[in-house]
Amino acid sequence: MNDRFFALSIAGGRGERLRPVTDNRPKPMVEIDGKPIIGYQVDWMRAQGVTDVVFLCGYMGKMIEDYFDDGTAHGITAHYSFEETPLGRGGAIKRGLSLVPEDVRDVLVANGDIITNQPLDPIIDLHQTSGATGTMMLVPYPSQYGVVESDDQDVVTRFIEKGSLPFWINAGVYLFKRQIEPLLPDVGDHETTTFQDLANEGRLAAYRSTMAWTSIESPKDLSDITDQIREGRLALAGS
Repeated sequence: MNDRFFALSIAGGRGERLRPVTDNRPKPMVEIDGKPIIGYQVDWMRAQGVTDVVFLCGYMGKMIEDYFDDGTAHGITAHYSFEETPLGRGGAIKRGLSLVPEDVRDVLVANGDIITNQPLDPIIDLHQTSGATGTMMLVPYPSQYGVVESDDQDVVTRFIEKGSLPFWINAGVYLFKRQIEPLLPDVGDHETTTFQDLANEGRLAAYRSTMAWTSIESPKDLSDITDQIREGRLALAGS
C-alpha cells in the first residue's frame, strides 16, 4: 500500500471577476497579504498530511510551476498537469489522476481558489465508513445581506449582520476513491455529470463543515480575507 497522500488542486481558473488583477496571473496566484491563494491552500494540505500535490494548470499555469518548482521549499512533492485545450474541471481531474500511482486508494481534490482551516480527519473518517465513491465538503450558504427581524406587530426587533441561510453548498473540497477515474468526463464538469450519477446511485457522501471557508470570487472577498488574516481573526496553517 502506498503511504503517500496525493491531492489535486484545480488551478486553471482565469478569474474574470477579479480583473484587472488576473490580467497577468492565474486566479490561484492572486496574492493575499503577500502570499498567493494557492500558497495558503498548499500549507493547509501539507498540515493535513498531504505529501504530493498535482497542480491542474490552465491559464498562465507556468507561473504556478515557477512558484512551487518541485515543491521542496513548500514541504511537498509537486506535479503538474497542463491543459493544451480547456478540459473543464471534470476533464482536468481525470487527466490529473493519471499522474497518481495506481496503488493510491483515495485522493484529495480541491478548487484552487478556496481557503479553509477544516481538518481532514473527520472527512476521511466519513469517506471510509460510508463506503462512498466520493465525499464532498459542504458549508453553510453565506448571505450577501444583513437580516432584519420584526414581530407580529410589524415592529423591527433586531438587526443581524451577514450570516448564513438555511442551506448547504458545495465547498469545492472532495475525497475520491481511485475508481472514480473512469466515471469522470474526458471534457466537461464533474458536478453536472459524475456527481449527479453518483448521487442517483447513493454513492456520494456529504460532510457538513462549520469551520472557516472562503471562495475568492470578488475583490471584496480578497479584501475581507486579507483583513481577517492581518488582524489575526483567521488562523491558517503557515500564516
